[in-house]
Amino acid sequence: MNKRYLTFVYLLFSLISLSNAQISEVNFLNRDYDYGIQPTNIQANDVYDVYVAWRNAFATPCTNGRYRIKFDTPTETVSEGIAYGMLLAAYANDKELLDGLWLYYQDFSNANGVMNWKIDGCSSVIGQNGATDAELDAAIALIVADKRWGNSGTINYKSDAQTLISAIKNYEVEANTNVLKPGDAWGGSANTNPSYFATGYFRVFGEYTNDTTFWNDVADTCYDIINANLSKNNAAYNLVSDWCEADGDYSAIVPWAHDQGKSYFYDAARTPWRIAIDYVWYGNSKALDYSVLCNNFVTVKGGFDKIYPGYSQAGVAINTAYKDPTFTGAYATASMSSSTQSFVNNGYTELKNQSTSAYFGATLRAIYMFALSGNAYNPLKEPSLSVTEIDDISFEIYPNPTSDYLFVNFRSTRPKTLSLYSINGAKLLSKPIDNSEIKLDIRHLKTGIYLLNIDKENHKIVKL
Repeated sequence: MNKRYLTFVYLLFSLISLSNAQISEVNFLNRDYDYGIQPTNIQANDVYDVYVAWRNAFATPCTNGRYRIKFDTPTETVSEGIAYGMLLAAYANDKELLDGLWLYYQDFSNANGVMNWKIDGCSSVIGQNGATDAELDAAIALIVADKRWGNSGTINYKSDAQTLISAIKNYEVEANTNVLKPGDAWGGSANTNPSYFATGYFRVFGEYTNDTTFWNDVADTCYDIINANLSKNNAAYNLVSDWCEADGDYSAIVPWAHDQGKSYFYDAARTPWRIAIDYVWYGNSKALDYSVLCNNFVTVKGGFDKIYPGYSQAGVAINTAYKDPTFTGAYATASMSSSTQSFVNNGYTELKNQSTSAYFGATLRAIYMFALSGNAYNPLKEPSLSVTEIDDISFEIYPNPTSDYLFVNFRSTRPKTLSLYSINGAKLLSKPIDNSEIKLDIRHLKTGIYLLNIDKENHKIVKL
């Protein structure tokens, strides 16, 4: 695949998300995927900024280290939001938030081991039983945490991930059909939700639990349902319905949904993102076929800036009065299957420009930007991701930001190499270091962002 210029890691020491929270160390890895192409116009602080803004707006503490994510009604929390938060926190190296959200998830789990879908603040269940998409995202987040932080702490991420995946298999996949149910207490062949079809996740689950045949069959069934739904309803391009039966027909079980679940609306909008992950992780041909349909739809509509929130399956826009990153961003992730760099870049630009304060759109916007920047990588294809804390090479950088001098304090005098780069990659300084503290004079530098490279890892420096 095409390599991007944005391959550095920026390590940030100054994220204070809530007034009483600890300073968190956030680490974005910006990986290249095995398949597809990624935007080349992502700015160095884009992912950091979107994560900080999302965390400050929606993550709020309970007690005993628990965190919740504020829903549309801020006093409420839904399992979907907890899982989205876990996904973002795991990929952002925000262990404090990931752990707090997972503890909250467990506090409100039912007898099947899945979280009840709606909670009143930090106190009581007001919506019973699970929502499958929450379990899927939470399980992947736990796998990322296992690979990133290991299991020597108070939470055994690996054991918890395997237990959750087992619960999904036993309670949220219909027996004998491999149809993904929308929850542990309802649905199946008579009612399913294509936007829950996280087919790339299923391949990870199979590898992670040594159950590849089962989970690959679930993924294949998802594609069968998508194709049947498109075909039976003469859908334009990728426009699956919010809800459907396993044979593709409309479901009679969701009369409360918008247009009785027959439109490409706020559920179905996530489908391109779900399927794009299967393509960039595994290069799956069925994922590519669906992603190409998404790209063709964007092209026919005149570009990403002409995508509106919701369509009939025939392709008629439901509302052209506003734009929503829930829809635009999902198409932007699908664009990674394109061979045209400008098309991918345009998708990213439009997503970045479509900010929103709404829980759903703001959260998905952050998730989509993580995906496009390489911060939604396959956790099973990465080496150990933990931030190095070995005594002889750990260090502290301060003050950051700074207007004049920058100090780097090492725990040992082991020889190291230090270099300073501009955000565009120009080397400004390179020198060997063999003492425990250095002082860099950066008064002559222009205000902006720089990269301090220490032993081949880059750390974001802000010059005031």
